[in-house]
Amino acid sequence: MKKLEEYVRSIPDFPEPGIIFRDVTSILQDADGLKLAIDSLLEQLAGVEYDVVVGPESRGFIFGVPVAYAAHKGFVPVRKKGKLPCETIEAEYDLEYGRAVIEMHKDSIRPGQKVVIIDDLIATGGTIEAIIGLIEQLGGEVVKICFVMELAGLKGREKLTGYDVNSVITYEGK
Repeated sequence: MKKLEEYVRSIPDFPEPGIIFRDVTSILQDADGLKLAIDSLLEQLAGVEYDVVVGPESRGFIFGVPVAYAAHKGFVPVRKKGKLPCETIEAEYDLEYGRAVIEMHKDSIRPGQKVVIIDDLIATGGTIEAIIGLIEQLGGEVVKICFVMELAGLKGREKLTGYDVNSVITYEGK
C-alpha cells in the first residue's frame, strides 16, 4: 500500500521560484489516496472525545465532512465573509499579502461543545488561529486540530501552541 505522501504532486517553482507547491488535488483524484487521507485523519482522532467538526472553506469542507460523517458528528463550515445566510460572528486575520475575514454562524457552536478542526494544510497558521478565536468566543473548546499536510518551514504550528495539533504529512520546507 502506498503512503499518503506518494499521492501528493509536488510542483517546483510555483507560485514563484524556489517554492515547491504541494498539490492536494492529486490525493482527491485517486480513490485510494482520498480513502487513505480520510482514514488517516480518523486515526488521529482515535480516543478523542468531541461533539462537532469545524472546517474552513474550501478544502476543510472536503476533508472535514467525510470525517464528521464517519464519526457521526455534525459539521460546521467556516466561510469567507458574506457567504453565510444567518447571524454570524467574524474574525479578521493576516494573509501573506493582505488580510481576510472569515465567519461562522453565531449558533453553530454551543457553550461547552468539544470541537475538532480539520483542514488540508497548515502553512502560517493564521486561518486556524482565527477559527480558534471564533470557536472560543462561542464557548466551544478546541480539543484537536488535524491537517492532511504541514509546511513546517512556515512555522504555523507556533501560532497554535497549547492545542493538540497533528498532521498526516509534514514537509520541512515552505
